[in-house]
Amino acid sequence: MKSSLLFALLGLLVAVLWTASLTYGTVPIPPIDVVRILLGQPSDPVAWSTIVLESRLPQATTALLVGASLAAAGLLLQTLFRNPLAGPSILGISDGANLGVAIVMLFFGGTIGLTTGGAAIGGSLALILAAFAGACCVLALIIYFSTRVSGNVMLLILGIMVGYLASSLISLLNFYASADRIRGYVMWGMGDFSSVSNTRLPFFALCTLGGLIAALLLVKPLNALLLGERYATNLGVKIRRTRVLILLCTGLLTATATAFCGPVSFIGLAVPHVARLTLGRADHRMLLPVTMLLGSAMALLCNLLTVIPGTGTVFPLNAVTPIFGAPVIIYVILRRRGI
Repeated sequence: MKSSLLFALLGLLVAVLWTASLTYGTVPIPPIDVVRILLGQPSDPVAWSTIVLESRLPQATTALLVGASLAAAGLLLQTLFRNPLAGPSILGISDGANLGVAIVMLFFGGTIGLTTGGAAIGGSLALILAAFAGACCVLALIIYFSTRVSGNVMLLILGIMVGYLASSLISLLNFYASADRIRGYVMWGMGDFSSVSNTRLPFFALCTLGGLIAALLLVKPLNALLLGERYATNLGVKIRRTRVLILLCTGLLTATATAFCGPVSFIGLAVPHVARLTLGRADHRMLLPVTMLLGSAMALLCNLLTVIPGTGTVFPLNAVTPIFGAPVIIYVILRRRGI
């Protein structure tokens, strides 16, 4: 299949799933009414406008951006470490975000105090700030490690150890926390695309698109890394600098997605493999855009499947993503072992 045709088909698939996310939900809304609402015309009933503009539109856009972000981050890390099982959570950045949220929810009860006078930040904003801060702290630590060690394997091990440390601290916080706080933390950890409101969407989109553009600018060194670090060095690629840039890019994408939507599983791990199987080659000039489009499509599809029609029930996001992600990983492992 020609690349232009593949891009067109994937773009159409993403557009269809994004549109379906605006019409399908616990309250079904006809597509023609969705179009009228998007064009600024009044709806009947009036509540449909609120549902589409205040809930489904930011949620669908968030799913589209998060899917592309996590898929791109997964591809960059798999190329950097030459490991097909590398994903956005492998360096502990997601665990850092989890730790930040755990501190706020389990230790402080969901509120961050600003001054001694009683001013505080609570609710979802406190969780977003805590997750972003935790992820950025771990990212800074990983980048420091990258300047101290020469091999990617050692950096990978250090990242895994940082993740274990963060998980250990979370376990201690869970041990001393009340049942209500533990339940709230567990619910946050199930992932959710609906936490980005219209007021927060511009900042979220700015961070996400900045990371995606940065990833696209790394295409040439990524292609060189496929041939090995020695060959890449002979081609003029500065390995340490490129590694730091890849870590910064994946860190920004992972931190933003996790801070706003929780630890969304399997998209970053599985989608790059689906993209390679679909495209049939590893040239990042085409592989990276295809991975982004497939990531958006998978996230939008999972977002649709979380809704049980006619019941008003919504599944946790991380209860759905493994349905698509786990079979892909099983297939990749069996294929590499020749089974």
